[in-house]
Amino acid sequence: MHSGEGSTLREQLGGTPDPDFEIKLPTGWERRSPDDADRERFEAGLKQRFMRMQRPDLFAQVREMLRESYDGMRREGAIAFYTATGESQDTAWVPGSLVVSLRRPPTGETLDGLVKHAIREYGAAPLFGDTRFVRFEQQKKVTVEGGTIAQTTIVYLTPIPGSKRRRALQFTASFGRPVEAPTDDERGRAYTSLFDLMVSTLRWHPPTSDA
Repeated sequence: MHSGEGSTLREQLGGTPDPDFEIKLPTGWERRSPDDADRERFEAGLKQRFMRMQRPDLFAQVREMLRESYDGMRREGAIAFYTATGESQDTAWVPGSLVVSLRRPPTGETLDGLVKHAIREYGAAPLFGDTRFVRFEQQKKVTVEGGTIAQTTIVYLTPIPGSKRRRALQFTASFGRPVEAPTDDERGRAYTSLFDLMVSTLRWHPPTSDA
């Protein structure tokens, strides 16, 4: 499993590399890396769009938010993320993203403790009845650009093949909505269903070399 920044720590220490992964994506979505090179490409694309709109002021605001987002993903140990970037009218736009990171229990332990905690504290359950995944949701209010929105976060955990249940891939989906909108409104249900379907298509592949 690679983040686009070279070999993983496990490989550098002589360990067996984790398998690569993929999921099926909606129209207009793509997989990206939370590194500086990717951020610069993302910024360049956004700049062109805002310049065509003659709104350099908006680009400056969005650029700052984008940089904060990339910094936050790196702090959380993200290895990849998925988001809508297409300009087609068929693009499945969602006010959110899907971030992928690694989870490791304390030294020597399996994922069982994490799973039991998620079930006990957050009501986690299998995704569509598939016990490879454990899934739970959280709701909170966040401040964005001086305003307040309601944020839904959906967490999915699945063991990495070959890890003996000592490492997991974590997908974290998040999206916002107006604070007055109920948690189960039609649009929110549609976003939730989209993320559930995306994660459910997870497939593993033999690790590839960066060489």
